Amino acid sequence: MTIFDSVILGIVEGITEYLPVSSTAHLFFTGQMLGLEQDAFLTAYEIIIQIAPIFSVMLIYKERLFQSMSLWMKLIIAFIPTGIIGFFFHNQIEALFVANSTVALMIVTGFAFLAIEYFYKEKAHHIKNLEEVSIRQSIYVGLFQVFALVPGVSRSGSTILGGMLVGLKRDVAMSFSFLLAIPTMGAASGYMLIKEYSSLSIDHFWLLGVGFIVSFFVGWIAIKTFLAIVARYSFKPFGLYLIISGVLFGLFGVQLS
Repeated sequence: MTIFDSVILGIVEGITEYLPVSSTAHLFFTGQMLGLEQDAFLTAYEIIIQIAPIFSVMLIYKERLFQSMSLWMKLIIAFIPTGIIGFFFHNQIEALFVANSTVALMIVTGFAFLAIEYFYKEKAHHIKNLEEVSIRQSIYVGLFQVFALVPGVSRSGSTILGGMLVGLKRDVAMSFSFLLAIPTMGAASGYMLIKEYSSLSIDHFWLLGVGFIVSFFVGWIAIKTFLAIVARYSFKPFGLYLIISGVLFGLFGVQLS
């Protein structure tokens, strides 16, 4: 891997981590197109740069995070289903990561967004702010997040759709999804980092540092942009993007090395 590769992967991670487009799939296909071998270091590298956008979202939502213990409790509760299933079935989940199924699930997720947006109507009784999200709704969103353990299914996409389906307004579902990434991605990245720690060396310092910094700043910009787009246009552009990108990945025949 070169510095250029690190910058490209950092940009891709920063843009896609909180957008409902599956960051894992995009990193995977980008690495393939760059000709990178999916070895132990690349796996560890992808884990480390996934931590950076967590700091981006914490910076954006710092006031709410530090003022509400109730919100933290709901986020932890929502994380529990994914934490349990991910811990006990990690190896089986990794075995699902093949190019064809990833492409198919990206397309399916795209159609799901278009379908939900077609039928979704915001009502007066919908939850209008994060503080009003109930424990039950948190659990339901957490159950939807379990689907994201399957490679190709967007974590933010599944949780946002889940939130909308259980009565959260579009912007509240999006914010809850962003914040739910803190315990979810923090735990997943921490676990994998410990597991892959032996593959890192001092020679990788610059590659990791560049990727992390790029991912942090691009992630911050992406979240701000995402909020503005959804406020004006809904999730339809992202549904269309998932379908188109999934089809293109399939047509170009990106395969496992």
